[in-house]
Amino acid sequence: MSVDETTAYRGLAVPSERIDVARLEVWLRANVPGFVGPLTVEQFKGGQSNPTYKLSAGSGAYVLRRKPSGALLPSAHAVDREFRVLRALSGSGVPVPEVLALCADTDVVGTMFYVMRFVAGRVFWDQRLPDLDRGERAAIFDSLNATIARLHGIDPAAAGLADFGRPGNYMARQVARWSKQYRAAETTPVEAMDRLIEWLPLHLPPEGETRIVHGDFRLDNVIVHPTEPRVIAVLDWELSTLGDPLGDFAYHMMSWRLAPDLFRGLAGIDFGGLGIPDEAAYLAAYRRRTGIDPGVHWEFYLVYSLFRVAAILQGIAKRALDGTAASAQASALGVKAAPIAAHAWSMAQATMGR
Repeated sequence: MSVDETTAYRGLAVPSERIDVARLEVWLRANVPGFVGPLTVEQFKGGQSNPTYKLSAGSGAYVLRRKPSGALLPSAHAVDREFRVLRALSGSGVPVPEVLALCADTDVVGTMFYVMRFVAGRVFWDQRLPDLDRGERAAIFDSLNATIARLHGIDPAAAGLADFGRPGNYMARQVARWSKQYRAAETTPVEAMDRLIEWLPLHLPPEGETRIVHGDFRLDNVIVHPTEPRVIAVLDWELSTLGDPLGDFAYHMMSWRLAPDLFRGLAGIDFGGLGIPDEAAYLAAYRRRTGIDPGVHWEFYLVYSLFRVAAILQGIAKRALDGTAASAQASALGVKAAPIAAHAWSMAQATMGR
């Protein structure tokens, strides 16, 4: 790497994810309308999946999302699917960044990537929102609820996404997929995961309606307006597909069942004092907005959601061992798979006693 290429970087989090700035700039000039250099690149810290970079240039700020380097789990890190769904949702009422170009040529930065416009705003990692007042917290959570409800109200065919996922048996396929992903990333046996892999297929809910699902909708995957308490962009669409909206919403709501020190959870906080809706109130707001009623199957969806996040975290743990993780904090996150799985199995056992 030349001296000029080295100085073009600012604050890279993972050395293995360096890219050739000069080569990228040539590609941007040819493929992004209005692009003007010079280009500098800064890798965002904190993400665990697709390495993400801020691109600063004479024509403005952009964001680049790429697949990680190295061997990857099957169907993971699908940046091309992210690009497609973001483009399809433009103008739909769901706030998404404007995507500009997709590159399948791995010679440019080493893996497939896409470029979108940078959205200026705030990202909150602590869902308790300690630096905001009670009214701001309430408004942000209401905006989150309204945003995912709006997504689940979109007709996939009308958005040009009728073929974005396989029809039918969504929950059964998801359980099978994440069981397979977990097995592919398994490092040491986790009894709770073994139990859940047996239990989940035996307790599947009836087939629900098919909608566009985000797959990882949570507070730190959205951008909040710089000064107003409202969502202005939803990020990280890697896991999006067509499926059961209740599975998507339960994954979003699993935070209400997790302690803050376990995985950015809300369990045990003073909901009324903080202005954050409790689980019943937040679920009721979603039901009012969508007309979707989880009925007696809500606990299943939550157990499945915790199982899925445990499988994802196990994948992060495996990438940390293999040296391909997108963040230096991957090892610390990976060890949370076992306690989250244990919590999910405890919830599953509780449903059997009812």
